[in-house]
Amino acid sequence: MCDHEQYTPGPASGAQIRKDGEKWTLILIRELRHAPEKVWQALTEPAHLREWAPFEADASLGTVGTTVKLTTVRAPTPQVSETRVTRADAPKVLEYNWGANDIRWELEAFGSGGTRLTLWHNIDRRFIAWGAAGWHICFDVLDRLLAGEPIGRIAGGEAMKFGWQRLNAEYAKQFGIETPKWAPQAAQKS
Repeated sequence: MCDHEQYTPGPASGAQIRKDGEKWTLILIRELRHAPEKVWQALTEPAHLREWAPFEADASLGTVGTTVKLTTVRAPTPQVSETRVTRADAPKVLEYNWGANDIRWELEAFGSGGTRLTLWHNIDRRFIAWGAAGWHICFDVLDRLLAGEPIGRIAGGEAMKFGWQRLNAEYAKQFGIETPKWAPQAAQKS
């Protein structure tokens, strides 16, 4: 097991935003060295999500129509939301909502056994750089988990210890938006 204390995220990359009136969508793309079936399992199964995602799931997200409780982790105040899986075409497309935000995962086989993973996350524009920074770190943790070198989930306030502020500023600059401010108490309650 790798020690996540040694983890440092690379520079902000693989992200874009789409604006449709007041609706903003964060799009993050990451190429993983792992087969779509393996990535699908990590995106849908509670035991795998517990290792990398910013939320706990009380059931599998792999079946259309399933209702699942998603609970944020390491947040100052845990948020619990019920979601309904609206699309689950294994191992290609997964859709559900998280709170008031729609989530869409697309998995595309590429290269010799890898997956191009694309996350579409509609998110309040005030928090779009925050979301990009948080998902960036989650994707790094996911990649290491799939490689058999787990470093442990880094989410919520704990992400501030691992370059989240730098990523937040880098993504805000890439998106052409003001760097959002974060509440110092959120970092202290991790």
